Amino acid sequence: MGMGFRGTVTDAPDFDASADSETLYNAMKGIGSDKEAILDLVTGRSNAQRQEIVQAYKSSYGKNLIDDLKYELTGKFERLIVSLMRPQAYHDAKEIHDAIKGAGTDEKCLIEVLASRNNQQIHNLVEAYKDAYGSDIEEDVTGDTSGHFKKMLVVLLQGTRDEPGVVHADLVEEDAQALFAAGEEQWGTEESIFIMLLGNRGVNHLQMVFDKYQEIAEKPIEDSIKSELSGDFERLMLAVVQCIRSVPMYFAKRLYKSMKGLGTQDNTLIRIMICRSEIDMLDIRECFRMCYEKSLYNMIKEDTSGDYKRTLLALCGGDDDLAGEFFPEAAQLAYKMWETSAMTKLRPTIRPASDFDPADDAQNLRKAMKGFGTDEDVIINIVANRSNEQRQEIRQAFKSILGRDLMKDLKSELSKNLERLIIGLMLTPAEFDAKMMRKAMEGAGTDEHSLIEILVTRSNGEIHAMNAAYRAGYKKSMEEAIQSDTSGRFSQILTSLVQGAREQGPADCDRALVDAQELADACNEDSDDMEIKFMSILCTRSFPHLRRVFQEFVRCSNKDIEQIIKKEMSGDVKQAMYGIVRSVKNQPSYFAERLYKAMKGMGTDDRALIRIMVSRSEVDLFNIRKEFKETHDCSLHEFIQVETMVGDTSGDYRKTLLMLCGGQD
Repeated sequence: MGMGFRGTVTDAPDFDASADSETLYNAMKGIGSDKEAILDLVTGRSNAQRQEIVQAYKSSYGKNLIDDLKYELTGKFERLIVSLMRPQAYHDAKEIHDAIKGAGTDEKCLIEVLASRNNQQIHNLVEAYKDAYGSDIEEDVTGDTSGHFKKMLVVLLQGTRDEPGVVHADLVEEDAQALFAAGEEQWGTEESIFIMLLGNRGVNHLQMVFDKYQEIAEKPIEDSIKSELSGDFERLMLAVVQCIRSVPMYFAKRLYKSMKGLGTQDNTLIRIMICRSEIDMLDIRECFRMCYEKSLYNMIKEDTSGDYKRTLLALCGGDDDLAGEFFPEAAQLAYKMWETSAMTKLRPTIRPASDFDPADDAQNLRKAMKGFGTDEDVIINIVANRSNEQRQEIRQAFKSILGRDLMKDLKSELSKNLERLIIGLMLTPAEFDAKMMRKAMEGAGTDEHSLIEILVTRSNGEIHAMNAAYRAGYKKSMEEAIQSDTSGRFSQILTSLVQGAREQGPADCDRALVDAQELADACNEDSDDMEIKFMSILCTRSFPHLRRVFQEFVRCSNKDIEQIIKKEMSGDVKQAMYGIVRSVKNQPSYFAERLYKAMKGMGTDDRALIRIMVSRSEVDLFNIRKEFKETHDCSLHEFIQVETMVGDTSGDYRKTLLMLCGGQD
C-alpha cells in the first residue's frame, strides 16, 4: 500500500540470539513460567531474529525451543507464541494442513490464506508444506475440495499472477467485457472466465478492469459475484476481489468478523495478527478505523484477556482512536467506498402470494381462533406469507364476512412477542411506523435510537403517511409529540426530519463541492455552529447528493465524515448524524448493524428486532441479510435462531421471524 515499511514488528537493535535464548530458558525454568518475559521478548523480535533464537537455544541447551514452549504454556497464549516462533511460510503451511486434515475442512482458512498471499509467499508456502509434511500441497487441497472452488484454489497455488505493476492497457476493456458477458449477460455463469482472469491478471490491471466493469454493469463486480456465484466458490472469488482492491481492507474486515461473529474465532485472529505484523499492520489499523466504530486496538482489548491479549496488543502496536487524518492511500480508499456503496438493487424477502383469496384466509383465521385454544401455526402461515396489501384485504374481508375486527381477535388470542410481531405485520406500514414512534416516546424514558432509525431511513412519502397515521391514531401530531418528548438540538433535528421535506433527485456536483467545503470549515468552529451547519445540510439534501458531498469531504478535509461526527459530537445529536451518514452510505448495512445490536449484549431488544424485520421485509431485507452475513460471518438466520432461544418457549415467535428472514445464506 503506502511507501516503505508498514508493519508494527521490526528487527530489534543490538540483537543477541544466545542472550535471548538464555532469557527464555530462565523464564521457563522451575515451577510456573514467566509469561510476561516470554511475550515481551518474542513480540520484540522480528521473525528472522526468532529463527536465530531457536537455533541458539538448540546449540546452548540441546533442546527444541518450540517443544519447550508448548510444554510450558497453555491455551490461546501458547498457540500465539508458538506460531510466532515459526517461519511465516511454515506457519501458513501448518494453517493449510490443519484446515484440510481435521474433521471437516476449514474453507474460510483456505480462502483467506490463498487469496491474500503474493506469488513469492505462495511459492514459499508450497516448499514449506512439502518440507514439513512430505506431501504435495496441491494434491492435499484438491483431495479435500471440489468443483469451481477447487479449480480456483489450484490456480492460486501456482503463484503465477502477473506482478502488481504489469498492466495490459489494451486488454482492460476486453477483460471487463468478458467478465460481464460471462456473468450478468447470460443464463448460467461461465465460471472459467472468472477463474482465468481473476486468478492470473496483476493487481493494478484488475483494479482498472473493476472500474471499467462498474461502468458497463452499473454495479460493482462484488454485486455480480454475489448474485451469480454461490457457496465456497462465491466466498473465494469475493475474497480475491477484495484483496485485489486492498489487502489491508480485506484483513480489517476479517479481523472484525473474527471478533464480532458468534463468539471469537481465535485461529483467524492469531493468524492475521502474526502474518501481517511485519507487512502492513499499520494499513490494516487505518482501514479498520475507517470502517468500524472503534480502533482495532480497542476492539482486541475488549474482546480478549490476559497474556493472550497483551501479546495481541503488542503485535497491533498503537491505538488509532487517538489519530486523526488519513494517510494518502486510505483517503483514496475512503473516497472510492462512497462510490461503490450506492449501486445495490433492493430486494425484499416477502412477496405477494400468488393464488390469493382473502375470504378464504379470513375464514381460516377465524377457525384458528375460535373455541378453546389457538392454532398459531395457521395464523403464522397466513400472515407471514402474504404481502402487506394482501393483509389489508384480509382485514377488510374479516369485517365484511364475519362482522368482526381481526386486530381485536388477534390481540385477545396471542400474547407477548408473537402478538407484537403478528399485529405489526397486519398494520399498514404507516400505522406500524406511527405505532413504533409512539412506543419510543410513551412512558418513562425515550428510546432515542428508534426515533433516529425510523426518521433517517424513511422516504418523504413514508414520513407523510406516518404523520397522517399518527394523527389518526393518537389525536395529536407527531411533531408535537417529538417536541414534548425531546429537547435542544436533537429535538430540532427530529423536527426537521419529520417534515418529510428532504430534497429529491441526483447529486448537483458543483453544489456538492460547496457543501463539502462548508462542512469541512464547520469542523473548526465551536460545537454549536458546527452542529447547526451539519444539520442544515444533512437533514435537507437528497441522499444521492449527500453521498457526493461526503465523498468530496474526504478530499477537502482528508478526514472521514463518520470519524468527525464520532469525535466532535456527542449524545443523541451524534447518533442522529451518524444514522444519516450510515443510511446514505449503505442503508442495508445500517439496518444490519442495528439488528446485530438488538440481539447482542444483555437480553434481546425485541422491539427493535420486530420493527426492522417487519418494516424491511418488503423493501430490502434480502440486502440486509447479505450485509449481515458479510459483516459478521454468520447468517442473520443463524443469529436469530441462537439469540431468540431464551424466553420464546413455544418457538412461534422465532419461527415467524425466520419466515420473514427467508433464506439461510
